[in-house]
Amino acid sequence: MNASTERSSLLCPNCRRLVSRAAAACPHCGLSRPGSPWKNGSIARLFGDGNDIIRLIITCNVVMFVLSIFIDPRFAAYGGSPFHLLSPSNSSLLVLGSTGTIPIFQLHAWWSLVSASYLHGSLLHIVFNMIALYQLGPLLIKEFGSSRMFTIYTLSGIGGFVLSALMGVRFTIGASAAVCGLIGAALYYGKSRGGVYGNAVYSQISGWALSIFVFGFFVPGINNWGHGGGMAAGALVAMLLGYRERKSDRFSHTFMAILCLVATGLVLAWSIFNGTLFFFL
Repeated sequence: MNASTERSSLLCPNCRRLVSRAAAACPHCGLSRPGSPWKNGSIARLFGDGNDIIRLIITCNVVMFVLSIFIDPRFAAYGGSPFHLLSPSNSSLLVLGSTGTIPIFQLHAWWSLVSASYLHGSLLHIVFNMIALYQLGPLLIKEFGSSRMFTIYTLSGIGGFVLSALMGVRFTIGASAAVCGLIGAALYYGKSRGGVYGNAVYSQISGWALSIFVFGFFVPGINNWGHGGGMAAGALVAMLLGYRERKSDRFSHTFMAILCLVATGLVLAWSIFNGTLFFFL
């Protein structure tokens, strides 16, 4: 293949087969204008087969954690327990977008349903959640694709926080509701696929789910409603979107993921503006 051919062709963002950039529709899957910059831009390329989206999620979590300490560092001290090491203040977390009954129903901060997934209460809190994401994410990307994985992650976080607010949790933060959504999606996948591999996935992920609920039962302050709601939302979204063996990657999946990404970006931008404005102006 010569250089001019490479410049005039690309992989269809829907079926990933080689097509002409000028094609009105993909001859393989029928996607209209597969060469459109909207369908092949840098944002769309985030949802390829790699782990770029996982790195982006982790980066956003780390940035928000550092910011939550930086804007109000007076309380980010060692509180006599490893669980309290580098703990942001409640005021810092509130203005940056912690969620729950008070932020949602009293302050009408509905955007906190998204921002709360990127806030954490201590160093160990964020480390545990990011390790879980790093371990679970590749499995979900393999079986659902990056775009569906991110949609599941985002909507599960929202679903978990909605349920916990309805059940009266006043304040809550953390990526665990979204991570539990990945667990719920993996449970759905394993049960639905069946066979040796599906049953192995289901058995292994069931151990994760059981451990989370046992840990939440014995450790005070854990949002079990958020965990359960996240798992249920993850399983539901996974069922609606389907996994790769039953439904191949489509541009509609990428489009939904882009909507989630843009919404998350706007919410976090507002969160940062709101937090810095409150503490510095």
